[in-house]
Amino acid sequence: MAALCPSLRSVLAAACLAMLAACGKQDDAPAPPAPPIAAGQDQLLRGRYLVQAADCAACHTAEGGAPFAGGVPLESPFGKFYGTNITPDAEHGIGDWSADDFYAALHDGMTPDGPLYPAMPYTSYRQLSRADSDAMYAYLRSIEPAAVPNREPELDFPYNMRFGVRFWNWLFLEDSLPDASQGSSQAWLRGRYLAGALGHCAECHTPRGKLGQLDADRPLQGGALGRILAPDISPAGLAARGWTIDDLHALFATGIAPQGAAFDEMFPVVHLSTQYLSREDVAALSTYLLGDHPPAPARAAPATLEPRVRDSGKGLYVALCAGCHGFDGQGKPGVAVAMQGNTALRDSNPHNLVAVMLDGIEAQDFPGTAAMQAMPGFAGTLTDAQLADLANYLRAEWGGQAPTVTAESVQTLRR
Repeated sequence: MAALCPSLRSVLAAACLAMLAACGKQDDAPAPPAPPIAAGQDQLLRGRYLVQAADCAACHTAEGGAPFAGGVPLESPFGKFYGTNITPDAEHGIGDWSADDFYAALHDGMTPDGPLYPAMPYTSYRQLSRADSDAMYAYLRSIEPAAVPNREPELDFPYNMRFGVRFWNWLFLEDSLPDASQGSSQAWLRGRYLAGALGHCAECHTPRGKLGQLDADRPLQGGALGRILAPDISPAGLAARGWTIDDLHALFATGIAPQGAAFDEMFPVVHLSTQYLSREDVAALSTYLLGDHPPAPARAAPATLEPRVRDSGKGLYVALCAGCHGFDGQGKPGVAVAMQGNTALRDSNPHNLVAVMLDGIEAQDFPGTAAMQAMPGFAGTLTDAQLADLANYLRAEWGGQAPTVTAESVQTLRR
């Protein structure tokens, strides 16, 4: 679809909302049962690899539930969605879907029962090739069916009017987003497919407009769907926080890099998806994110702090943090990440650092034998002013960031 000018988009969006209030869900005629598939072992193995690369399990396998049987809650500014059942169960899953139905769901967000909400990232999956879609379909049809009913989204009006998704697609669905990096090598081209189509990185890491549409003018420059913000992973954003291709490679393959360890929504991405990518695909994904000619990683020099904040923040760090992270911020393998060069400390936005200090992080097991112990949250033990002093000390000492955290901004996140 050709791009619409902003003013026309606004008018059409307003019309879309008006129509949402007047329209209900339309039920399409059910598709006939799909014929039995005849998939060879090579196609099934390829399909399993692609389903892992697409991180399908993160949204479609609930904790303690059957694989791909759905039920995973997905929070959004519009309400709560639930991952659906994509096992070959005939009643609740995709057992009656044809390969054409599956491709239509990935490419257009359309199923035999009607449109999908764009919480399912068909806005990115539409870049998948038909051959890859067919391989994924074949693999999903080969797994154990699970008779687990789907849960309806819990959405506010007018977003609960599913029919309106058709208008949303008309306004905002594009074949692809502009690239955040530049390149033409085979590795870059493969990485573009992995990041843009399979990995759907833009869905979390690209800002969104008021109606949930991806902002094509700011690809991969950071998103704000959850408690932890998805950081800027454009070449400039990564370089500003000291990332290199080798460091990205380490993060995707193992979950741990010199800049820290994957946590929050990025942890299941590594746990369920990127750790299973081939070395060539991990290298390609890393190459794409920084481009064929990566910008030089910036160095972080300590920032200036007023003596009171430095003394207060350092005292809190020594008393509460140094036992795990090291007196000099060097970290401890298998215990806690280093503060030196930590990507959260080098982020110009202190949101994630403060949120982690308030909430803590659960213990995590990474590929192989690597692990990180649980980090306690300090919401119940430190005041807003103390947390602000500690955050400013950490950011200035090891992130090179100005002391912009205030007691008021901590209180806002505490709520």
